[in-house]
Parts: sequence; C-alpha cells; structure tokens
Amino acid sequence: MTTQGKTNWLLAGAVALLGYLLGSISWARIIAGRVKPEADISRIEEPVPNSEAVFVTDSVSATAVRVHVGTRYGCLTAVLDMLKVALPTLLLRRWQPDKPYHLISALAGAIGHDWPLYYRFKGGRGESVIYGALLVIDAPGVLATNAAGALLGLLAGNILILRWAGLVLMVPWLWWRTRSAAHVLYILGANVVYWYSMRPELQQYAELEGVGEAPTQEELAEFLGMGSGLGRVLDRYSIPGLLARWRS
Repeated sequence: MTTQGKTNWLLAGAVALLGYLLGSISWARIIAGRVKPEADISRIEEPVPNSEAVFVTDSVSATAVRVHVGTRYGCLTAVLDMLKVALPTLLLRRWQPDKPYHLISALAGAIGHDWPLYYRFKGGRGESVIYGALLVIDAPGVLATNAAGALLGLLAGNILILRWAGLVLMVPWLWWRTRSAAHVLYILGANVVYWYSMRPELQQYAELEGVGEAPTQEELAEFLGMGSGLGRVLDRYSIPGLLARWRS
C-alpha cells in the first residue's frame, strides 16, 4: 500500500514528538526497579571463553533485564517495549492508512528507545521496538525476511546473520511490497538507528574476530538468549562446520 494525499507536517511533527516520548519509556528500568531494585542493568560484563577479554555493553534493554533479573522478566520487558511503539503505530495506521504518520511515529519511537529523554539519553538498541512496529506495518514481511535470514544464518554458520539478516532484508521487501518511498525511508531509518546504536558491541566483536578470540556460535547464542543448542547446530552442521569436520 502506498501513502497518498497531502501530509500535514504540523501533525507529523506532533506525531513524531509523541512517538519519541512514548519510546523513551524504559520498561527495562521500570521492571528491574520493581522486581530487583539492587540490580544494575546499565551494564553487562561477560567474560569471553578461552580469552582474557571481557565483552561489555551498556545497553539498558530486555537483554540486560534477562541477565540481571531473570528470563521471564526479560521477555516481559521485550513485549512491553514492542507494545509501546506498536500500539501508536497501529492506531495511527487505522486512523490515516494512506498517510505516513504511523511510519513517523514508529521511527521516532525507536529513536526515543535508544536515546530516551527521561534517562539522559541512555537507552537500549531498539530491536524489540523496531519489530513491534514492523509487525503492524507488514507482519508477513517480518515472517518472510526472518525465515530467509534464518536460512542464511544456518548455511553460513553465523548466529548474528541468523538474528539480524531479517532486519536488513526488510529494506528490499518493503520496497517490493509497497513501492512507497515513505516505507523505504522508514525501514532505512530504522536500520540506521539500530546499527548506529550497536557500534560499541560490533566494534568489540570485530576486535575479537581480528585476534582470533571470537566466541563460538554456541557461546554467542547462549549470550544472546537464543539457546546454546541452536549455536551447537551452527557449529556442527552449517556449511563451515561440515567443512571443518571433513578436513579434520
């Protein structure tokens, strides 16, 4: 569906502001403060196996809640983060389906989540909020691109490709589905916000790869909360894993 008609830019600005303020709500802080107030969710330090390195992230997120408070509270945080952006996106889409207001709100919500006004602009990375919005914007696309990303990750033996390829693949998918510049600008913007906020973690991982100390797929999958079993499958049965076993 393409967006049509004249956009009221004053209304668009108000929608962006509201989306940003809603996105700035930190469910990670709220839940951790209620359940385990002594937990410091502003930092995760994870020793890298078989190395002296320590992987550090300051993302205040559902992952931090999972690590410091517990898995069920981490899942609850992720769901609430999705809803804080998905609900306004849904309401705006239903109200003005031919205008880009829901896309503006969705992108502003991701920015608010990553750089929240209420917490000195120290937030998360935005994966949950972006997918919350995308489930409203194009749910079949989320399923299709993540399935394709999972296949690519399984073949390549890389848990990061498996997890993240879907977000990148949403760019050509939304263009193919909508032929809408507004939709493409939204998903490009969402990718920029996400990858820019992920710079510290990506840099650390690249440095570990550079010195040959990167964790195995099993170790990485466990850290990401995706299950060590999935990582073992990648280590053993992906194309690189099978080649390594054949050569040995």
